[in-house]
Amino acid sequence: MCTAFTLKSQQGEAFFGRNMDFSHDIDPHLYIVPKNFEWDNILSMEKIRNTYRFIGIGQEMDGILAFFDGVNEMGFAAAALYFAGYVKYDTMSQPESMEQIASFDFLHYILGRCADINDLRQLLDNISIVGFEDPVTQTVAPLHWMAVDRSGECVAIELTDRGMEVIPNPIGVMANSPDLRWHMTNLRNYIGVTPYQSEEACWGSVRLTPLGQAGGTQLLPGGFTSPERFVRTAYLKSFVPTPQTRMEAVISCFHVIESVTIPKGAVITSRNTYDYTKYTAFINTATCEYFFKTYDNIQVRTASLFENCIQFPELVNLGGL
Repeated sequence: MCTAFTLKSQQGEAFFGRNMDFSHDIDPHLYIVPKNFEWDNILSMEKIRNTYRFIGIGQEMDGILAFFDGVNEMGFAAAALYFAGYVKYDTMSQPESMEQIASFDFLHYILGRCADINDLRQLLDNISIVGFEDPVTQTVAPLHWMAVDRSGECVAIELTDRGMEVIPNPIGVMANSPDLRWHMTNLRNYIGVTPYQSEEACWGSVRLTPLGQAGGTQLLPGGFTSPERFVRTAYLKSFVPTPQTRMEAVISCFHVIESVTIPKGAVITSRNTYDYTKYTAFINTATCEYFFKTYDNIQVRTASLFENCIQFPELVNLGGL
């Protein structure tokens, strides 16, 4: 369970962020990955060399460093979200001309290699994403990805029975299953939702008046399922006033995401574990700055790629969130 969205300011800066909702124990850290960093492709044991430096939130476990989200020096940002019941990864029996990447390494791969969405589309023509067991869940985690570049162009990357697709995401929102096309169609069920007050009506001789403000929002769903979170986020980000400044944009992002933030106890899994929002993070793609808070520390903190990467030519762990 996760929710992500984009928001643009009047200055034209694109912000991108997410709630990390998870039922497994994780220990997310901030990392600076330098330009030209080399890392092992776990499927081929060959080295992969990054083109761009980036800052990201991830976790290292059993010698594997996997990222949940991040942004590189070109303002290309992306995040991984769960896609249970729909993902169909490639197999190892792909043509030799295709570079095979483990599913949990895909985010690292594109953050290190893509300057923008156009780069992403070209890159995906020559790679194959193979499902591989990760050390955190000890399963082949079902994933799809959301990416945005400095211009604000946004896409989803999904692998289903239709194959791998880079799907334009004009609403700039992503949650979990079903696929993005289903979520976009489902928005049509809420065409009557409005921020304006509903008018009075007469049913026969009975005059009905609104019960206070917000009558136009009664159709909004209130649960924490993926479709409900997608609809609420899409509605709020579409009607929140366009932020005039960077700070207003950050504030607006956190207020919008609050509507789908999950407290402990609201959702309990079949494993009898809490599925809740571990952290919330937003990125300014123009400045490559992170703004984040965790479940146990609601003070918003910051981290910047450009403030740190010049000092550290090697991979650096900036510490836990």
